Amino acid sequence: MAEKMKKRLDTNSNSYTIIYSVVIVIIVSFLLAFVFQALKPAQDANVALDKKKQILYSLNLRGLNDQEAATQYKETVIADEVINEQGEVVESGSMGGEKNGFALSSADFKAGKLALYICKVNGETKYVIPVYGMGLWGPISGYIAINADKKTVYGAYFNHESETAGLGAEIKDNAQWQAKFKGKHLFNGKDAAHITLAVKKASDLKDPSTQVDAVTGATLTSNGVSDMLHDCLEKYVKFLSDK
Repeated sequence: MAEKMKKRLDTNSNSYTIIYSVVIVIIVSFLLAFVFQALKPAQDANVALDKKKQILYSLNLRGLNDQEAATQYKETVIADEVINEQGEVVESGSMGGEKNGFALSSADFKAGKLALYICKVNGETKYVIPVYGMGLWGPISGYIAINADKKTVYGAYFNHESETAGLGAEIKDNAQWQAKFKGKHLFNGKDAAHITLAVKKASDLKDPSTQVDAVTGATLTSNGVSDMLHDCLEKYVKFLSDK
């Protein structure tokens, strides 16, 4: 009897090794799936909080801890609207909204669903627009806050996934560089139908009212930011031109 059992459970056979491996893979897969599902709500909450902070950063509201940022977002964002390229409101959003414009991604942007955050800062209306683009090593993104006149920048924040520390990464890490966007004009005086806000090398700066000096040593990433601003804000021109 013992010899029969030994033959059935021959641990040196190829079939035993294959069956054992399959069982282990199945068990590990189930455990990973369980852990992923258990942690997903917390991960989603962290991603949402980080997004709220970035929106607030563009409004020059920085230095907030997690709880302060969550509260400030609810008080500052009047509505997370969804508009189309004609400037028409598709979804009105809500106070401190997280389900309309807030829920949109770069894929939705490409499909023509544009997020627009209506905000109040010190009693004044501000509009926050998300932007998406490509840097030297990967995707870059950000938010541009615009004054109630729809013509001048109130603030800016940029993010990246993989840029060189001290160079391209400066678009995220250098608050002083981001502050250079404040007060810049989206349009020049000659053309109110196309975005002229841009990032240029110091040697190429011609219109200080619409152009920001590029990050030193990060020409390609700076060019990516400039292209991102033009390509994304162009889709909002109808809204921005509406008095």
